[in-house]
Amino acid sequence: MARPPLDGTILVTGASSGIGRALARLLAQRAETLVLVARRRDRLQALAEELRAARPALKVSVKCCDLADPAAATQLAEEVESELGTVDVLVNNAGLGDFELFEHARFEKLERMIQVNVLALTRLTHHFLPRMLLRARGGILNVSSGLGLTFLPGLAAYGATKHYVTAFSESLRLELHGTGVVVSQLCPGPIATEFLELSGNPTGRAVPSALELSAERCAELALKGFARGRALIVPGFLMKLVLGLGRLTPRFMLRIFYRWIGGYLRRRRQ
Repeated sequence: MARPPLDGTILVTGASSGIGRALARLLAQRAETLVLVARRRDRLQALAEELRAARPALKVSVKCCDLADPAAATQLAEEVESELGTVDVLVNNAGLGDFELFEHARFEKLERMIQVNVLALTRLTHHFLPRMLLRARGGILNVSSGLGLTFLPGLAAYGATKHYVTAFSESLRLELHGTGVVVSQLCPGPIATEFLELSGNPTGRAVPSALELSAERCAELALKGFARGRALIVPGFLMKLVLGLGRLTPRFMLRIFYRWIGGYLRRRRQ
């Protein structure tokens, strides 16, 4: 089984907070060069200084860009290639969410989410993959979601973007079998990050603590699975159990079970 070259040049999108920041901290212990990508320059600079101080031999490059801009992914890829030559490992972590009844969602927000979750991820992968194949060496870690494996009312468009990431990752992995390039996907459940704050929470309820993982624990389990070349990484025993049962349950039963959630969200909205 191919293993990703975690001692080379690694690019992490969405590195300023949450899972991305936690992954960057772990990867900084092994990488030769780390490229940190996010919108918030102040957070990126602070993280870069922290990582350099912890390991002076590490080269850290900060790239501030908004991947919701259709041109940003192409500009980023070309700039990184011009400065560093190529990347050995691509971590497509940047993502946006939207938790709302679909007809009440702001289309501008949905459009930005699709651009980041789907198009930017695809563009960066399409740019860097041929260089990996030429060297028969590389790794791609795509951060999907538990919703890439199931569905839930209130998250129609967000879930759809993560279904794309899941199908894309699984299919691409099979295309690359035997090439020396490994593709893994991370499908976490609820993580203690800014997700609900930014995506909205029409239920007004907190995520059950039993289901929620810290970003640091999620990143630790993600990197462990990725380093081993795993195809699918679902962090946390309880989340593995919940998603496993969901995948075994007939869809008509899931529709019946989830119907009350749709009704609850609509009653709250009214």
